[in-house]
Amino acid sequence: MDPYALLRREFAPVRHRYTARDTALHALGLGLGGDPLDARQLAYVLPERCTAFPTLPNVLGYSGFWAREPGTGIDWRRLLHVEQSLTLHERLPADGDVTGYTRVTGVVDKGEAKGALLYQERRLTDSADGRLLAEVGQVSLLRGNGGCGSTMAAPPAPHRVPERAPDHVQDLPTLPQAALLYRLSGDHNPVHSDPGTARGAGFDRPLLHGLCTFGVAVHALLAGPLAWDAARLHRLRVRFTAPVYPGETLRTESWTDGGTVSFRTHVTERATVVLDAGRADLR
Repeated sequence: MDPYALLRREFAPVRHRYTARDTALHALGLGLGGDPLDARQLAYVLPERCTAFPTLPNVLGYSGFWAREPGTGIDWRRLLHVEQSLTLHERLPADGDVTGYTRVTGVVDKGEAKGALLYQERRLTDSADGRLLAEVGQVSLLRGNGGCGSTMAAPPAPHRVPERAPDHVQDLPTLPQAALLYRLSGDHNPVHSDPGTARGAGFDRPLLHGLCTFGVAVHALLAGPLAWDAARLHRLRVRFTAPVYPGETLRTESWTDGGTVSFRTHVTERATVVLDAGRADLR
């Protein structure tokens, strides 16, 4: 793998027209609407009058799983999604027309036996006037590409959650069919739907999408420290530390310090941390 070739790689802009039905489906995949009497949840899942959930940009204007294309040199079967960030510049409408612009921003070589970190970003703009709506960042661990050389300095240390007791704890269940619902938002990786593929990757059964787990954690922040005021969210960042299986319960702990909310999520059934170093910067 040539890391500088990845930096030079050109990605075609991806225009994405989405409807209120798509917006509602994204929120349903995250478990919104689990309480049919909660008007705050229903606001995200009724297509005739829904609001875009804050994590919707994660699934818009996506350039696809390009790492498996010939010529990248990436050992894509050993690729892991390890970090995600999201900066919200404007609230997205329930239906819209956006364009995603993807680029690789850097590679950090961790060593021959440790793999390499691949950094990429996606700028999401309004297709009509080019207005910047959101920026999506993704970090992947390329376990089979260590020793390739770095194009950038090592990133700063991850955000550390406070050591004191959390200010808020929110438990949210996931549906057994959550991955099948979430994949309808565009991520069709069979490890989330096909038992044979999941077993071949070393898992007992299909996994929940990492971005779905991320969305459930954001739901927990809205229901807890943000008191359902989604307009306060500006920037989010989180690390994926362990897989989640559909049907498990996600417990999100959060700490509020001024304009920063730190958070961490674990599976209650297995006492396993699945999201760590979470940070939400508020407006």
